[in-house]
Amino acid sequence: MFSLRFRLLPRRPTLAGQLLAFQLTVVLLVLAAVAGVSLAQSQAVFTIEEGRRVTQLAESLASSDLVRGRLPAPLPRETLAPEIQSSLERWQVSSVTIADARGEVVASTNPLLIGTELPLGAGVLDGRGWRGEIELGGRTELVGQAPVLGPADGEADGEGDDTIVQLGVAVVGQEVPSAGAMLAGDSPDLLLYLGIASTLGVAGSWLLARRIKRQTFGMEPREIAGLAEHREAMLYGIAEGVVALDPQHRVTLVNDVARRLLDLPDTAVGRTLGELDLSARLRDVLAGAAEGADQVVLQGNRVLVVNRMPVAKDGRPLGSVATLRDRTELAQLERDLGSFRSTAEALRAQAHEFDNKLHTISGLIQIGEHDEVVSYIDALNRHRQSLDLHIAEPIRDKAIAALLMAKSAQASERRVRLDMADGSALAPLAAEDSADVGTVLGNLVDNAVEAAAGHVRDAPLPRRSDTDAWVSVLIFTEPFNGVEGAVRITVEDSGPGVPPETAGEVFEHGYTTKAAAGEHGIGLALTRLVCEHHGGSVALEHTERGARFTAVLPLLHHPAVKEPT
Repeated sequence: MFSLRFRLLPRRPTLAGQLLAFQLTVVLLVLAAVAGVSLAQSQAVFTIEEGRRVTQLAESLASSDLVRGRLPAPLPRETLAPEIQSSLERWQVSSVTIADARGEVVASTNPLLIGTELPLGAGVLDGRGWRGEIELGGRTELVGQAPVLGPADGEADGEGDDTIVQLGVAVVGQEVPSAGAMLAGDSPDLLLYLGIASTLGVAGSWLLARRIKRQTFGMEPREIAGLAEHREAMLYGIAEGVVALDPQHRVTLVNDVARRLLDLPDTAVGRTLGELDLSARLRDVLAGAAEGADQVVLQGNRVLVVNRMPVAKDGRPLGSVATLRDRTELAQLERDLGSFRSTAEALRAQAHEFDNKLHTISGLIQIGEHDEVVSYIDALNRHRQSLDLHIAEPIRDKAIAALLMAKSAQASERRVRLDMADGSALAPLAAEDSADVGTVLGNLVDNAVEAAAGHVRDAPLPRRSDTDAWVSVLIFTEPFNGVEGAVRITVEDSGPGVPPETAGEVFEHGYTTKAAAGEHGIGLALTRLVCEHHGGSVALEHTERGARFTAVLPLLHHPAVKEPT
């Protein structure tokens, strides 16, 4: 029953049907307007031309000697009938009528009018002519009325009384045609023209409806409206930023999340990428110059992951759509996770080193070299004291000292020597500042160790000795803009360095010094973000010996323990 009722419901008109109905309505209105204008023009022409003609004919009839001579006769009907009948046939008019001075019809081509009172225009009985439309014999006629003037006694020989009086009225009428007859008479082909125009209008409407239907992929207006609503809900409801570009790299769509992530103005739509305040790296990714999935870019103080998808239809490029994810918070989590990973790596390296030392001691004992065991343990103790002297003493912040010792063990595993430069000194820091300093220091040291180890590994034969691979760390506290102080970190390595043309872009691109091997990351991006969060900076310079990174982190909190005076 429900399905039967549903089928009986009236169907909504389709887009093609609505367009066809609208176009047909417009065509009919235009045709009606054209017909109305043509009819008005025909009526005006008929009134002017036929009015002038019937007036002239009425004046001619009124000035006829036959009419002037016989009108005063007692029975003018019989004497004037032949005259008005011949005038009707000769002039091709609808009626010819003669009335006496009182306005009573005395002769007419319409016998029914004889003896009736003739409708007269204003001033006709006073000797003036008139023309206009009147009801005559049951039909509307355009008539010309002219007074018939003559001598009072009916004699025109000049011997009697010469007083001129009005003897009657001569009337010539032309029937006013109907609207259809007037249109047909005005232009015999008008109906044909109107029919052709109607046919062309209907055909054009149908073709337009089909074209629009094809352009809208066969969807009806309500479906298009629903699709637009769903698109708005999707674009402005998801947590990712969305930026759409046309083939000329003009912004065609941007949702609120993307506007916030990129700090775009409200007028961003319609502007090109070059007109927006975007980093060069981000413009390259959005324009497709940098290809690949999950492109890491920096925009302001944010780390963004961008994925770009080109859009095409039937092989024709329509532009591209890019999604942006804010990875800043994820980078913070990665930083915290990196700290744990660094600790785990340090423990693994120390455990590996400890196992090797235990195996050495065990082997010496097994072969009975007890004196060598004592010498070996003394050497290990002196190495430990050397680490404490070079790291633990100048670096009094326990977290930073532990980090450097762990990095030293990791570097040693990779045959890289980690040295503390002269002048290094660091007092205990607040926990928050210590964590950020550890993030910057750990990232810079990791990049330096990777560069130094890779440079030795890739060196041509004869290969340089492992002692040529080194990393130098200088860290100390200095005054900064009148605040409590700032931590300055300088990390230098013996790696291949960074090309000058790349030095200005490494922080924008967010890759580490491992980028030389094609491996991209966000280590330096995090370093820059942490430094800028503290109001500091990080810089890179190429030296003769390798690369040097210098980071400055103003302290945001008072040190946990003051330096002794």
